[in-house]
Amino acid sequence: MSLMTFAYLIVGLVLLMTGAEALVRGAAKLAARFGISPLIIGLTVVAFGTSAPEAAVSIQASLSGSGDIAVGNVIGSNIANILLILGLSAMVAPLLVSRQLVRLDVPVMIGAGVLTFFLAWNGRVSRLDGGILMASLLLYTVFLIIASKREKRRAQVDEFTTEYGPEGQPKPLGWLVQLSMIVLGLGLLMAGSNLLIEGAVALARALGLSELVIGLTVIAVGTSIPELATSLLAVYRGERDIAVGNVVGSCIFNLLLVLGAGALVSADGLSISPNALAFDLPVMLAVFGACLPIFFSGYQIKRWEGTMFLGYYLAYTLYLVMFSTGLPAINLLRHAMTWYVLPLTVITLFVIFLRAWKHQR
Repeated sequence: MSLMTFAYLIVGLVLLMTGAEALVRGAAKLAARFGISPLIIGLTVVAFGTSAPEAAVSIQASLSGSGDIAVGNVIGSNIANILLILGLSAMVAPLLVSRQLVRLDVPVMIGAGVLTFFLAWNGRVSRLDGGILMASLLLYTVFLIIASKREKRRAQVDEFTTEYGPEGQPKPLGWLVQLSMIVLGLGLLMAGSNLLIEGAVALARALGLSELVIGLTVIAVGTSIPELATSLLAVYRGERDIAVGNVVGSCIFNLLLVLGAGALVSADGLSISPNALAFDLPVMLAVFGACLPIFFSGYQIKRWEGTMFLGYYLAYTLYLVMFSTGLPAINLLRHAMTWYVLPLTVITLFVIFLRAWKHQR
C-alpha cells in the first residue's frame, strides 16, 4: 500500500469539503440576490450542500461501476450521522430537539429508510426505484416550503437572512463571482470524488476489505465531515437545535437524493449486496427508530445518550472490520452484542419512551 493511496484519500476529502462550501456559498448568495427567500435557501440549497460530498461520491461510483461504494456510502453516512455526529455533539453539550423534528422530520427519516429497504428487497435499486426516491424528495421539499411559509418562524428567517441574505447594496458584477463559485464548487466536488474513490478502492484491495466495508466506514465518515463540522459549530455557538436538524435533514437527503440519483445514472441501477440487505440496512433502520424515544424524552439528547451513540458506532465499525478480515474474535463480539448489549438497549429505550409518554400525559 503506497503513500499515493493515502494522498488520494486526503486530497480527495479536502477537495470535497472545499467544493461543498464554495457551492453552498455561491448558490445561496446568488439566490438571495434574485430575491429568493433566505429560509427557502436554507431548506433547499444548504440542506443539499451538506449532502453534496455523498452525492458526488455515489454518482461517480455508480458511473465507474463501483456500486458497493455508492450504497455503502449512503448507509454508512446515515449511521455515522446519528451515532457518531450526534454522539460527539451531545457529549460536548446536551442537544435540544424541536417538536417539529420529532413529529415530522424524524418520522419522515424513518419512512424514507423503510421505503429504501422495501425498494432494495429484491437486491437492486433500479432506475424506476431511483425515480421514486427522487419524487419523494421533491414532495418532501415542497411540503417543507409550504409549511415554512405558513408558520413564518421569525427566528429561522433571521438566522438564514444573517447567513445568506444580501449584504447591503449588491455589486454590479457580484452575480459573476457567485456563478464562478458554483462552477468552482462543482469542479472541486467531481475532482475530489474521483480521487477519493481511487484511493478507497486501492485501500480496500490492499487491506483485503470489500468495497462495501470501505464505503460504510472510510468514505462514509469522510463525506460526513460537513455535517460533523456544522453540528459541532452549532453546539459551540449555542444553537444546539440546529445541530440535530442538520443531521436528520442530511439523512433524508442521503436516502432520497443521493441513493436516488446514484440509481438513475447507473445503466442497470444499483445492486444491493446480501450483507448490506441482511445487516447494514437493518442497523440503519434500528438507529433511526432509536431516535424517537430518545428525542421524545424531554426533547433533548443527554450526554449519556450521546456516549451510548458513540459506543455503538465504535462497536459497529469494529464488527465490520472483524467480519471483513475474518478475525475469530468476531463470534465473541456478536454474542456480547446479541445477548447483552442489544437487550439492555431495548429495555432502556422502552423505559425512556414510557417515562416520556407519562410526562406528556
